[in-house]
Amino acid sequence: MPQRDIDRLCSLAGSSDSRAWWAPWSHVVPDWFRTFVGLEGLASAEFIYEPTVIPGLLQTEEYAQELTRATGFVRADHNERFAEFRLARAQRLTAANPLRWHAVISEAALRLKVGETAAQRAQYHHLLTMAARSNITLQVLTPECGPHAALVGPFCVLDFELARSVAYAEHLDGAVYSQDFDQVKTFKMAAESLRETALSPDESIALITSLIRG
Repeated sequence: MPQRDIDRLCSLAGSSDSRAWWAPWSHVVPDWFRTFVGLEGLASAEFIYEPTVIPGLLQTEEYAQELTRATGFVRADHNERFAEFRLARAQRLTAANPLRWHAVISEAALRLKVGETAAQRAQYHHLLTMAARSNITLQVLTPECGPHAALVGPFCVLDFELARSVAYAEHLDGAVYSQDFDQVKTFKMAAESLRETALSPDESIALITSLIRG
């Protein structure tokens, strides 16, 4: 989506000051991702599919630091700052008017070894705590669940009160945004496929609990 369209979307939602919270981290966050964070701050609901890692909004500090260090895309002296940014962004889920958030995470993402065993278990406990919130729905997609309509990779759909939805997908050094009705509809169809294919929220909680117990 062209930047002018994103700016118009932000204007419709009265967003001129709403993105300022991330200013302290502006030097460690790439421009293309700042746009997403600004839109996420305006959204009323978000759906995310993550087949590789635990989504940023659900990461513990230690998990975020270890993951940032391992990827190598952030300068070593910026690792902690970038992890702090992820934690600050996650406050959108616990604010007075929280984001309605639905995530489908693959079992592979849950099992990816990030940090030591204690850190991994702490991350699982954090997932259970967040999944208990009324504004958060968490589902796990296992290989046994079978095929679905999102085999091409991770994506996100943001919904707004005063504007059309925006679909978002990252690549290695940037991201693609779309507000085109037909394209967003395709992403939403994929999201619905994932909801129907993945384990139920209760089954997902049971799986995460079993990972804690080993």
